[in-house]
Amino acid sequence: PTMKTQQLCAAVAVLSSLSEAFIPHAPSNGILRSNRHSTFAAPTNQRNNHVSLQSTAEEKAAISVSGEELELMLTEWDTPLVVDAYATWCGPCLLMAPEFEAAAKEMKDKVRFVKLDTDKHPEISARLNIMGLPTLLYLDKFEGDEEGTAAKAVLKNRIEGALRKESILALCEHHFFGGPRPDQL
Repeated sequence: PTMKTQQLCAAVAVLSSLSEAFIPHAPSNGILRSNRHSTFAAPTNQRNNHVSLQSTAEEKAAISVSGEELELMLTEWDTPLVVDAYATWCGPCLLMAPEFEAAAKEMKDKVRFVKLDTDKHPEISARLNIMGLPTLLYLDKFEGDEEGTAAKAVLKNRIEGALRKESILALCEHHFFGGPRPDQL
């Protein structure tokens, strides 16, 4: 195995061993029990079973949405949309979360980035045919010939598996702004 593969496996093992230690501080909508203001409990000293709360007031660029909110977004088009379908127990989802957030911050005013917890919203996940995690959906407004019809979404790309920030951005540039197709992801 390559060095990157070994590092990825080690990170997944660490995240898997810590995943049970995350405790919600408040009702949450996002990955690692976070809400829009990133409030979550994180283990700081597992040997003594001591847990301290950490929080930041920084607003997330990639917000968590419900199935209903996502459906509404698909009818109101002002910018392209990238959906991260994830689960809180999914190792690759946890590894990709900071990459997805960094990409969302970089493309903040050009592309909307949202996260959909597939365990909390199984109906929309089934309708979107989410079978593997994480799944990224690149959606844009359908440019039809009919005037006055409701906006429709067109799926530009669907990727199953974790991606780095650079790959997420390259796919946004390609699908939404006419950039070159990425050679590698």
